Amino acid sequence: MMDKDSAVIQGAFLLADKLCLPSSLSSIQKADWSRVGHPVLEAIREICGQHDPGAHPTTAADSWMKKVVCVVWLKLLCRETGDDVEMGWRENPFFPLQNGLPEVNHVVLLEVVKSMAAAQTFANFLLCLPQTQICTQLEKLVQHVSSSPTREEDVRLFLEVWWELWKGRDEQKAGGEDSIETMFATQFARLSSKSSNLSPQAAKRLKLDPLNLPASSPTTDILHILLHALKDIKDHISTTDLCLQALSISLDALYTSFLIDQAVVLSPKEKMHILSKVVSIREKNEEKLSPELICEAQRDLLASHAPSQFQPSRMALREALKIITELVQFWKNSGLLKACDSTSPSYSAFKLEQSVQRVLTALQKAEVSVTEMADQEAEKNILRGLLESLAFPAIESTPEVTARVTSIIISHRLDDYQNFAALFAGEKSWAACDELWMDCLEKNRVAFQQCDTLIKLTSTLMSKLHSQSMSVSQCRKLMKVTADIFSALSLEDKNKALAAMLRLSSRGFFGCSVPSAVTGGFDQELNMAFNCIIQGGGGASAAASQGNLNTAVSLVARVAFQNPEATLRSCCHSAVFNKGAFSLMAKILQQLPGLRGQREIKEEAQSDDEEEEEESRDEEKDALNGSGLLCRCLQEIIKTKSLSANEKEQFLKCLGLLMMPVMTVEGEERRQSFLPPQEVVNNFVLPNLSTVGHSSFDIELSLQLLHTALSVDVQEPDSCPHWVLDCSPFPLLYILAQLHSQTLRCWEQTAEGTVYHLSMDTKELLLSVLTTLGQVVGAEVAAAPSSWSRALFWLYNKMEELDWTVRFHLKPVWGDHFKNEVPSSLLTVCNLPEQEWSGLDLPQYGQGTGLLAWMECCSISDSLQSTMLSCLSLDQRRLDHVNMFSKGLLVALTQTLPWCSVSQWTRLMRVLRELIASGRLHVPFSLEYVDYLPLLDLRRFSCDLRLSVLLLRVLQLLCGSSCSHWLSVDGWAHVGRLYALAVREMINSVRAKLPLHSSGALTASPKTPASKDSNPVCTSVASPKMSKDSLEDRKLAEGSPLKSKDSHMEEEEEEATAAAAAAVAAVPSQEVLFVLSQLFCHVQHIQVMMPGGQCEPLFLSSLEILSHYEAIMAAFPDSSSVLESDNTRHFFSTITDNLENQEMKAVLQQKIAQLVSSAA
Repeated sequence: MMDKDSAVIQGAFLLADKLCLPSSLSSIQKADWSRVGHPVLEAIREICGQHDPGAHPTTAADSWMKKVVCVVWLKLLCRETGDDVEMGWRENPFFPLQNGLPEVNHVVLLEVVKSMAAAQTFANFLLCLPQTQICTQLEKLVQHVSSSPTREEDVRLFLEVWWELWKGRDEQKAGGEDSIETMFATQFARLSSKSSNLSPQAAKRLKLDPLNLPASSPTTDILHILLHALKDIKDHISTTDLCLQALSISLDALYTSFLIDQAVVLSPKEKMHILSKVVSIREKNEEKLSPELICEAQRDLLASHAPSQFQPSRMALREALKIITELVQFWKNSGLLKACDSTSPSYSAFKLEQSVQRVLTALQKAEVSVTEMADQEAEKNILRGLLESLAFPAIESTPEVTARVTSIIISHRLDDYQNFAALFAGEKSWAACDELWMDCLEKNRVAFQQCDTLIKLTSTLMSKLHSQSMSVSQCRKLMKVTADIFSALSLEDKNKALAAMLRLSSRGFFGCSVPSAVTGGFDQELNMAFNCIIQGGGGASAAASQGNLNTAVSLVARVAFQNPEATLRSCCHSAVFNKGAFSLMAKILQQLPGLRGQREIKEEAQSDDEEEEEESRDEEKDALNGSGLLCRCLQEIIKTKSLSANEKEQFLKCLGLLMMPVMTVEGEERRQSFLPPQEVVNNFVLPNLSTVGHSSFDIELSLQLLHTALSVDVQEPDSCPHWVLDCSPFPLLYILAQLHSQTLRCWEQTAEGTVYHLSMDTKELLLSVLTTLGQVVGAEVAAAPSSWSRALFWLYNKMEELDWTVRFHLKPVWGDHFKNEVPSSLLTVCNLPEQEWSGLDLPQYGQGTGLLAWMECCSISDSLQSTMLSCLSLDQRRLDHVNMFSKGLLVALTQTLPWCSVSQWTRLMRVLRELIASGRLHVPFSLEYVDYLPLLDLRRFSCDLRLSVLLLRVLQLLCGSSCSHWLSVDGWAHVGRLYALAVREMINSVRAKLPLHSSGALTASPKTPASKDSNPVCTSVASPKMSKDSLEDRKLAEGSPLKSKDSHMEEEEEEATAAAAAAVAAVPSQEVLFVLSQLFCHVQHIQVMMPGGQCEPLFLSSLEILSHYEAIMAAFPDSSSVLESDNTRHFFSTITDNLENQEMKAVLQQKIAQLVSSAA
């Protein structure tokens, strides 16, 4: 059903057709249109609401304009091709409107286009056609323009259609599959195919490949048609503006067709420079600034810098240039090309100036032959003369105009608006237009959601804050808008923005003087963010936890962007002082690597030039050291507040997590640490360890941090040196060696009466760190020994000030460069090769101290222990030598024990076992705690018993009057811990000989009679044999060759019972109980001897022994009779009575009372 507007259009055309009588619109001449065309034009203007031909049509008006041009054109084509009405009714969507129109010719079509300023619409329809059809239609246009009377409006229509073709389709206005242009192309192809057999699909192409067309065809070169048409109508151009417009368009067509093969890329600043001049000119000509005006200027700019889609197939550069210069000369001679008026600049003059300059520059750069260059010189001179004669005035635009233009581009999302947004954000002069600038930012936040744009906006914002020209409300508003834009970025872009902010200021927006009201608002936002994070730290599920983490990362990133330093300080505070928050804070920071600063460490191919490598290494080091904001915040915490043990632990764990390499970007091969180990070492370890007078907390924490840092698996390229080399490794080794040397006298008091505060746990940690660091540095030294020789000798010489054992911990560093230097007395008890070992005359190691030095060497490392054992000089065939060695070792062990760390003591225990097992160490075992000789086989427990007796003798010596003053209270406590460790090791050794895992099976059999008074060894041998013989005798006596099934099963049961009995008898449960009782007596003896008598580790060892004793009695009921268990309880209680501590005594006696035999 046809609407009202369609009826109006049809009526107007029918009225115009009647006004043509006796002729009609199908045969009307150009000169007659002004007489009959006014009903049509009035109807179109009424429907489109366009009373001013120069005004920009609305979307609805533009749609109607397209529809009218389309319908008139198709009506014309139907007449030419004789389209079938039935076919058109079915296939033509415009049939209702089109069928009601009278027949028309090209005059009607082109006059409607000209009168309604619809050149763009006409050109857009042309662009839907194949190039041959475009040429055909252009020739008809040229014919119409050239026909009498030719007015200025005809020439203007021709030029406008030409330029619109060059600009191409306006993609913002172009529709989709259902657009009028698409439907027109379909109908045009359908109608054209009747006469030319043109494929309908071809009609949808914007242009045809020139290679597919005959080179000699006069109708396929669009530029040829247009330039020659312009040459033909040059006499009808009578105004300067039209001359300038014609020359500008023809020069741009020449430039884009011959002189460029790809688009000339202009920066947003260059584009804005041109656009702002265009706007300034057109505003002076009383044109209103609008999005349409800017969009048109943008399309003009793009068309004049992009290769034409209509590449010439017939015309050459020389011919085109000649036609244009001839036109210049013609119009110049006609007096039309005169100097421009500086008071009223012309847009056409500005465009022509730009066009001439582009062509001249391109011709200058073009590679042509000498002959062509000579031919072109005349044309170039004409163009240069044109520039001089016109005397184009300089066009200037103000920052306000530029800001308004950019704001409109951004607000209306015009072409390239995101790049213009970046330009808008970064131009500080535009920001002076406060109201316009702020309004654009607030309303178009999405346009600024690009990382680079935000960085420029941030810089501009900080400049405005520095200028102090903004009110509090403006500051708050602008900071909120910027933070909102930041919050909308992806995580990757957020990190780029954070890194950029750190480069600008570590305090972000608050790096300058900001009103206190603004600062207070941020502090409130910061506190609220961290309160939300701490309160919502635990998720109900993995998905919830990940969601909480993402939210927390976003919150922290937002406040960090505004003030990185304050945010990192809050992160550090939460990580240290909020219980369990260190893990969450570490995860958040690992998601925000931008907060670690701009660390541009590029992995490049290694250069052969060593100087370049060293230079790049220095740059990398500077970059790393330049991002210590997090370290500074953490240092403030540990220096200004006294941390509890839990807070220290959280501090250490947080740093450990931050040093772990993580993948910050998906798909990234290399993992990175938020806080590289070298930064931790340089900021927390070196300053504390190198400064005398720090508390033991500082030293212990520094060692823990160094140990954690060395344990981190940093994924560095093989070609890169270890990160430790950035941490002054040789001075660091010397400092650690100094500390270790001090720990060797940890229980000694200085002259001032102070005691070294480094605990044995710290000594253990120190040894681990020293060893690990030595191995790392040693590997680097081995890789390039010549580079480190000077540092190596410096460190070795500094070791002379320290204890001689320290050098052995740095053996990986020394390599084969130095001999092993030991006290000369050691060489008397050890056969060491002279080429590798040399003696030192040390005053504290006089005659008879060889075994002391030997024991110290055994405790240093496993490899050195092996060397000492294999090279020990001892003649085991001489009993006096063995006895002397055993007595000397007892004394040496007494001197060594108190100063051993746990690892050193473990090594010495291994040495003692080896010496006892090999017979080199003689330890007589006396039955001091038994009233009778037990009938047991104790050979397999010989080593454990002798070791326990040896340690008893050592402790007796140490607790004696001559040695008891050696140690402080802490020293005795350490000795107790070491002895308890040895006891536990002996207990485990003893229990390993008892198969407790099978005790259930053994005790479950009721057919295992065993005499309590019988010897277990005899039982284990005789019992199974007797059972077997009796079975054999019975079989022979019966004489039956075949056995019944029952008798066979009975025999199997008896054999299983006998085997079980043998297994039970073979278990040395009585021997284990005896050894445990000896250990218990030794431990109790030593606890009573030790000063104070309240050594908790020994008390716990006694309880452990009693627990094992009770378990064995329960598992092996036959191991102890009721009488034996009663005697044992009485004996143990008597031993325990000697303890001074009543609480310990009560607990032990209660435990002893539970030792009741279950064999009753």
